[in-house]
Amino acid sequence: MSQTYLNRKNNLRPAGLTASEKNTILVVEDEPAIMELISFTVKAAGWHVEPAVNAAQAWEALKSRSPNLILLDWMLPDQSGLQLLARIRSDFNFRKLPIIMLTAKSMEEDKVMGLEKGADDYVTKPFSPKELTARIGALLKRSNPEAWVDKLKVGSVMMDVENFSVYVDEKKIEIGLAEFRLLRFLMSNAEKVFDRAQLLDRVWGMQSDIEERTVDVYILRLRKALKGAESIIKTIRGVGYMLSVK
Repeated sequence: MSQTYLNRKNNLRPAGLTASEKNTILVVEDEPAIMELISFTVKAAGWHVEPAVNAAQAWEALKSRSPNLILLDWMLPDQSGLQLLARIRSDFNFRKLPIIMLTAKSMEEDKVMGLEKGADDYVTKPFSPKELTARIGALLKRSNPEAWVDKLKVGSVMMDVENFSVYVDEKKIEIGLAEFRLLRFLMSNAEKVFDRAQLLDRVWGMQSDIEERTVDVYILRLRKALKGAESIIKTIRGVGYMLSVK
């Protein structure tokens, strides 16, 4: 193949993203060399990689890790990427999950088929790292625009992300870094329920050595910091937590 898939010399970190705000990208690819190169590029862009080498692994990761986006190879050893795509889209919980197909197929009818099955975008191999990260970034931004804005507001709570400030009823409050990260994630995903494992993955990253029960401690600290508005952090018994003004 005359063109390499990825170039490790490129600096691909998107503006406005820090390590604490990593999105998780589920990469479903069975060729080790390509998986390694894609993983390097995705990590260099500031995102976390959850690898899967077949459809079965991908489905388990999808249920347990709550990725923000899927890079899905067209050809997999246990079933086709199109079959997995159809299964994902048939599940109510994943109907809106951003999916980019990775394919060596360049025929127009193949691309149309993938889009008709529910893919949001496609990248044809071989591809450049800039194209890959640009498509991932654009799709993440479209799917969750609040996560890319500088200010968030839910009820009486307002967050100025750029200045690392949180206000309750227009009064600035003191808040720690961990609580700030947790609050930003919850505000960006208001009215959605997350269990402890999902919060651990999405806020601290899967490489964190924090135990799941420690999430409860940070929730408690966050509620104390939000004095006067602590009721927006809801405990969903037997499930987890959510931020809601309802």
